[in-house]
Amino acid sequence: MTEPTSSCAEFAALSRRGFLRTAALGGAALSTSAAFGTAFVETSYAAPRPASSVLVVLSMRGAVDGMSLVVPHGDPAYYSARPRIAIPASQLLVRDGFFGLHPAMAPLLPLWRSGRMAAVHATGLAVPNRSHFSAMEAVEDADPGSSARVGWLNRLIGREGSPHPLRAVQVGATVPPASLAGPAPSMALSDIDAVRLAGHDKWDTKHRRPASMRTMWSGVGGPLGTAARTAFTAVDDFRPVQATKAAPTNGARYPQGDLGEALAAAARTIRGDVGAEVITIDHGDWDHHSGLGTLQWGSMQAMTKELAGALAAFFTDLGPAAAKVTLVTISEFGRRTRENASFGLDHGHGNAMLLLGAGVKGGYYGTWTPLRSATDDDLAVTTDYRSVLAEVVTRRLGASAARVFPGFSPEPVGAVTSL
Repeated sequence: MTEPTSSCAEFAALSRRGFLRTAALGGAALSTSAAFGTAFVETSYAAPRPASSVLVVLSMRGAVDGMSLVVPHGDPAYYSARPRIAIPASQLLVRDGFFGLHPAMAPLLPLWRSGRMAAVHATGLAVPNRSHFSAMEAVEDADPGSSARVGWLNRLIGREGSPHPLRAVQVGATVPPASLAGPAPSMALSDIDAVRLAGHDKWDTKHRRPASMRTMWSGVGGPLGTAARTAFTAVDDFRPVQATKAAPTNGARYPQGDLGEALAAAARTIRGDVGAEVITIDHGDWDHHSGLGTLQWGSMQAMTKELAGALAAFFTDLGPAAAKVTLVTISEFGRRTRENASFGLDHGHGNAMLLLGAGVKGGYYGTWTPLRSATDDDLAVTTDYRSVLAEVVTRRLGASAARVFPGFSPEPVGAVTSL
């Protein structure tokens, strides 16, 4: 992942790895390449069933500037507040009367023009929160006022009782995000081919290591024993993924970097068809307090190019399997309207979410409140981010919005079609 270069002290202190370790303190780390969710209540699982629909959640850590990705060129305050870093309307892609995409998103034009990509603007938490840590917690718990340490994706995969541990997989990191925290097991991996029991390597030709570990843990009670047996199940049932070709298919070419590697691993996991209904990926640092830059230099143009290239390669790599995959992007909050003295943007409120793939009804969505350009002004949130996610989980995965987002009444967005 990209190392922090322009982020605030809070995000630098969290750092991607540090934050995720904190988020998984309730988990049971085993001496394997996989880490698993908190409590485990089952000791055996049926064979994983194929997932008819797959949700990929890409978390853009550090709070991406949605107004640089999906530019509100029709609002004059956007240009008056950003005299040096605003993107000229003439350079925007697929521009309508109000919005346009960052020029570096060109690799995604085939998806956009085929009606499989949408942007929902002015989304976010109902209440402004400028702290990376607490905003991430709020976004990923998605259950304000509750003391339960359960993420919205854990409620999603746990809706049918006790799911198989491969029902949700975090790729690119060995610790799951807070959205997967909770009673339903999940798996996190940094490398597909490294998912194995420690010591079960090329020198263990008679597979004595897994046999001895199973014997050792067979009579152990409590959460730790259950977690160990869950790990054995997950490692065994993950083998079809490891049997797939490591190289991208269908001519896909991922850009260099951790995002491309993670999305390539996600595509391979989907092709392996081991029942992964939810895949999570983290990417950042998008905390651009300085050096966000222009179209000619800076972090935004470089990271947007990497993002668009990796997403385009992912859907190419999936081939026919793309027909069941919906990807949604999310970030903890947006950035201020006005640029600062360092060619960057400080913490704000509203943001843009991207939807790509199966079931997406392409185009621009969202209700816009005219920007104000004073130093502390933000993009106002007019669509609760849970309304976007609720539309995905109900229409693509057949889940209950009331279960996944307790106490929340989603408003229609219109960016996702039914099953």
